[in-house]
Amino acid sequence: MTAATLDALSGGRFRLGLGVSGPQVSEGWHGVRFASPLARTREYVEIVKLALARQVVKYQGEFFTLPLPDGPGRALRLTVHPERESLPILIAAVGPKNLELAGEIADGWLAVFLTPDFASEQLDHISKGRAKVGKDLQGFEVMATLPISPGPDLAACADLVRPYAALYVGGMGSKEQNFYNALAIRMGYEEAANEVQTKYLARDYEGAMNALPLEFLDRTSLLGTTEQIAARMREYADAGVTTLALALPDSVPLPLRIGALRIGAAAYQLSGLS
Repeated sequence: MTAATLDALSGGRFRLGLGVSGPQVSEGWHGVRFASPLARTREYVEIVKLALARQVVKYQGEFFTLPLPDGPGRALRLTVHPERESLPILIAAVGPKNLELAGEIADGWLAVFLTPDFASEQLDHISKGRAKVGKDLQGFEVMATLPISPGPDLAACADLVRPYAALYVGGMGSKEQNFYNALAIRMGYEEAANEVQTKYLARDYEGAMNALPLEFLDRTSLLGTTEQIAARMREYADAGVTTLALALPDSVPLPLRIGALRIGAAAYQLSGLS
């Protein structure tokens, strides 16, 4: 209902982002076992599509059954009318198998820690999923979430995004299973990723932040002057990214965040992509 309402309020501009998260969040916060995340995602997306199409939702799967067969529940239809008959669904994916699934069942991909030079490796997995349903990347949205930190001093700009990156690479999961840490390793930062994780899990947060290479932060964020950010935006477009979602940590004061977004808008105009 929230997705349909937001689509109506936005005049048909809403995209629904879905993601399976990781074991610690899934089981610790939502109380849902993390077993078979790909199969659960597939069923969940099928149900969401039925609901947003305003069909009567009846579903019998391995993980989800609607309505439950042994109670008073009955099959229902969404009462809220979205602006469009079909809302775009984007899946947040990091690992190769999840990327392939996103290409197969979704309308787009929500990327994180994406670099222009590593995008082709990830998009290859997306393309494999698209091929399963007879499609290519045409019309498929690739949305990269990027911290933006403008300024003349690249190192100082990077320092603003260190807490965010250290949390994900070092602390968003256990030592045995952290998808973002594994991504950093696949990107070629194995030594740094291991050091960040070791220090973060030992509660040495400052050490974890300092262990992040400037190159990693620069390649996965929009840092520097307006001109530098514009050039990086063009790199992302050339790599196949269709949409940039710009963000700054909540710890940054609101006026600075608004200022950063304004510089991002100016860089976008300067890039020639608008």
